[in-house]
Order: sequence, then structure tokens, then C-alpha cells
Amino acid sequence: MFIKICGITTADDALLATALGADAVGFVLAPSPRQIAPPRVQEIVRLLPSGVLTVGVFRDEAPQRVVEIVNRCGLKAAQLHGRESIEETRLIRDKVPAVIKAFPGGSGALAMADRYGADMVLVDSDNPGSGQVFDWSLAEGAPGGIRIIMAGGLTPENVATAIAKVRPWGVDVSTGVELSPGRKDPARLRAFINAARQAQPPPPRPTPADEIDEDAPYDWQGEQFQ
Repeated sequence: MFIKICGITTADDALLATALGADAVGFVLAPSPRQIAPPRVQEIVRLLPSGVLTVGVFRDEAPQRVVEIVNRCGLKAAQLHGRESIEETRLIRDKVPAVIKAFPGGSGALAMADRYGADMVLVDSDNPGSGQVFDWSLAEGAPGGIRIIMAGGLTPENVATAIAKVRPWGVDVSTGVELSPGRKDPARLRAFINAARQAQPPPPRPTPADEIDEDAPYDWQGEQFQ
């Protein structure tokens, strides 16, 4: 189970998350109570192990600006959490190591998620960062053969249930492991990661061999980012 801890604002929280076994950490670069400036992101990224997937989270930002910030900060992925078009998403993907495209659960665009060229698809509530749980069955509208990350109101108490119901490739949490916006609770962070790791592992989603990019910069089985 791929685990991403989002809304990171301090080096201590980033290092703790990775020490506890998180595969990825996310930095919100869009307006938010958890927003962090690019120079600070760059400082934190330099402290992290090379195998961690570092993600910049953007919403309706100009593609050129996304590419510039990702590459300047040394990030390994851009998460697009707005109304980015297929063309904009593909343009960004051509110029950064990896892309996560987010969709609200139940969105009509989710059924076309495979057209965006993203490496992963994140399914969230209509109000990202709110901690609100949505109807997890709405994630079932995604096409087969893509890597689905579940978000939206996940907590140490409900993540195992979400995994059993949706059987995603990964999970993403922010609010559910916080002391306050942007500051993580070490006990809840540990409990979330342990609960996700111990949850019933999902069967592999059927993925046509020609949909797997053998030259992709990240080994999704858990090896280090190249």
C-alpha cells in the first residue's frame, strides 16, 4: 500500500513521516492553511531520503509555473488538484518526473482519467483539505488499469475500512493526522501508517502491459526514485 502524507509544512514532520514509513510527502503550493513557500520546500526536500516521492500540490496554476517550481525545488511529482485540462496535464507531465491528477469522487471527468496521461489518479472529496469523508463508492467510476490513490477524510480509525471497500493502490492523508493545520500529530501519524500497512492488501488491478512505462523514473514497487 502506497502511503502519502500531505500538507507538510516543517522539516520535522517530513522527516518523521518518512521515518515511520511513508512513501511520499506532499507540499501544498496553492492557497490553503497548509500553504508553504517554494524556497522552504526546497530546503526540506534536500533533507529527505532519495527514495521518498516528494510532491508539490497545485490548483489551477499556469502549467509553466508548475513546471518551474517542481524542477527548481527538486520535487519528483506535481499533484494537480484543480480543473486542469487533459492538454495542460499532459504538457506538465512532459516536463516533470511524474504527475498525480486529482478528481472529486463522482466527477464526470473521473471516467476519463486515463486520458490525462498522469502516473497516478487521486480521488478526493469536493472540498480538499476539509477532512470530510465522501461516499467512497464514488471512486469506482475511475477506469481500470490506473493507480488510484484514495483521499478525503481518511483517519487512523477509518483507513482500513476505506482500503477494504475501495481497494485502492494508495492512500493520502493530511487533516486526519494533524494537531493543527500544517502540523502533524506524531501518534496519529504512526497509527495511520500502521493501519494502512496492516489493512487487507488489495489484489493487483489489471493493467495491460502496454500501459506500463518501463522507463518511468519511479519504481512503483517501492524501489528508490531514479
